[in-house]
Amino acid sequence: MRIAFINPQGNFDNKDSYWTQHPDFGGQLVYVKEVALALGEMGVKVDIITRKIVEDEWVGFSKDVEIYHGNENVRVVRIPFGGDKFLPKEQLWPYLANEFINGIVEFYKKENTKPDAITTHYADGGLVGAILSNIFDVPFTFTAHSLGAQKMDKLGVNKENFDEFERRFNFSKRIFAERIAMNRSYVNIVSTAQERYNQYGHKYYEGAVDVNDDKKFKVIPPGVNTKVFTYEYREEDDKTKEYIYKYLRRDIAEDRLNLQYVVLSSRFDKKKNHKGAVLAFAKNKKLQEKANLVIVLRNVENAFEDYSNLNVEEKEIMDEIMSIIKQYNLYGKVSMFPINGQKQLASAYRFFSRLRSVFCLTALYEPFGLAPIEAMYAGLPAVVTKNGGTLETVDRGRYGVVVDPENPEDIAEGLIKALDNFDMYKRLGIERVESKYTWRATAVGYLKVIEEALGKREEIEDYYYTGAQEENLIRKMKGMLGD
Repeated sequence: MRIAFINPQGNFDNKDSYWTQHPDFGGQLVYVKEVALALGEMGVKVDIITRKIVEDEWVGFSKDVEIYHGNENVRVVRIPFGGDKFLPKEQLWPYLANEFINGIVEFYKKENTKPDAITTHYADGGLVGAILSNIFDVPFTFTAHSLGAQKMDKLGVNKENFDEFERRFNFSKRIFAERIAMNRSYVNIVSTAQERYNQYGHKYYEGAVDVNDDKKFKVIPPGVNTKVFTYEYREEDDKTKEYIYKYLRRDIAEDRLNLQYVVLSSRFDKKKNHKGAVLAFAKNKKLQEKANLVIVLRNVENAFEDYSNLNVEEKEIMDEIMSIIKQYNLYGKVSMFPINGQKQLASAYRFFSRLRSVFCLTALYEPFGLAPIEAMYAGLPAVVTKNGGTLETVDRGRYGVVVDPENPEDIAEGLIKALDNFDMYKRLGIERVESKYTWRATAVGYLKVIEEALGKREEIEDYYYTGAQEENLIRKMKGMLGD
């Protein structure tokens, strides 16, 4: 079997270049990479089809075809479109339905073959997949990763600023493409049931897909890189131990060094609600008697002295944290230090696991929550928000502790519960990841859906998009917006 992964703005190479340096190079690239490689290890031929770039500032994307990360079954196929230079994903729309699709068709024509099935990623990939599905007469799946309507809500788009955001992000084209993709795909692949109902159920997608139609959705969670995030000892762990103890001895009172720890290591974003966790720790004496608090930072050596290099939002979060530390006199009970990269983070989790510590994520809302799963497999019990996909991650409290992120008392009680039952939750967390959250499990989920689609090809109804054209969609979108 040969499966084509359509990801126009993916820019994949064997060095995973620029993945932390540009907003277009986010989690979906990790997702596509790991699923493709897992399928390749299972003997499936995979073509990751993306854009060719020939530019000195963006080296690594100029070869037409190359084997990906040493897996002979997986190759990156780069199609030239939209010129040679790198373009942000919002600027790719004019070239997709002509240059990109024509290039893909021509590529397979020269090889005298075609994919047996297509899986598409993000809105632009979904649009291309819907067209290629007709050309090649093969089924396709759509994985949005994120939807434009939710981004509009997050940015606070309203009637007054709609035109400004439309010029910058091309929201109407994105949502138009998403409507076509979710309507025409054999299955829409989502990470959680909440994503299905909350995101695809947005008013902008009304009429494109029925969120109550089980045939149109499949929950396939992403996985953990178990080669990095593992509870098993790694040779870098001794260096990490020395590295962390340097900061703990700096920040934590000597007689508290060997206590358990509560670890916060999520991105500094107000929605992650670091303040809620810190306040819960500050207000609960019993929790303070059991554990210290650790906050993982990026690029801040000593937040107690200086954090001026943070951005505006991050500074506001840190201001709140420092205010709580001062108000409740938490000095000697809180440590903050930088962790660099996934390997060191995984090693840090293993270090804190040996101190019988717990991971905490009190986000106001968490769409999926890969971070808790990574921590769980590295040996840390997880205390997670009840809002969002994390509720499914721990199966409503069966494999971890669920808390109300807006209730400091509930957070503190949840942390104490996890600390007191460390061995049980560590074992359950590892079992949960091994049974459901590996990339091989994700790949198996994709393969089952695709095999089902191929088996039922003659029975598949053609989902033709019959909604309004783009101009009408813009009018409808504006009409639904608040002031």
